[in-house]
Amino acid sequence: MKDKKLLFTAQAALIAAVYVALTVVFAPISFGEIQVRISEALTILPIFTPAAVPGLFIGCLIGNFLGGAVVPDIIMGSIATLLGALGTRFLRDRSPFVAIIPPIIANALIVPFVLRYAYQVDLPIPLMMLTVGAGEVLSCGVLGLLLYYAVEPHKENIFRA
Repeated sequence: MKDKKLLFTAQAALIAAVYVALTVVFAPISFGEIQVRISEALTILPIFTPAAVPGLFIGCLIGNFLGGAVVPDIIMGSIATLLGALGTRFLRDRSPFVAIIPPIIANALIVPFVLRYAYQVDLPIPLMMLTVGAGEVLSCGVLGLLLYYAVEPHKENIFRA
């Protein structure tokens, strides 16, 4: 039992660290009304391990903080990632093409309101839903699926239960 808790914690911490690193390294394209957050590709990982859910949430919190986001963005952006990760975990037994939908939708619905009210971005919210959603399709859909197909054949070695 202790080994499972340790493994869970280690996996969550590693996923959080990678999320933070990718967010910070790619900060110029990770924030704003047109964004492709490379770290969001990791939202596919809840298919493989439940530890990805807290790892992604904590990674997003820290990444947003280190990226200079305002408090409402740190909180709401991280909640969007958490909701997306929970949705992916819930859909883990479906096709990965279905499992990537929750993070895309969560971010496309939540982030535009953060941009409008926390950053006073003066673009129509539906337009920002499209731009944020398109970035999520690239990061979760394209990069996330590439990550899925790279990890899937090795999942037993990477994510031991």
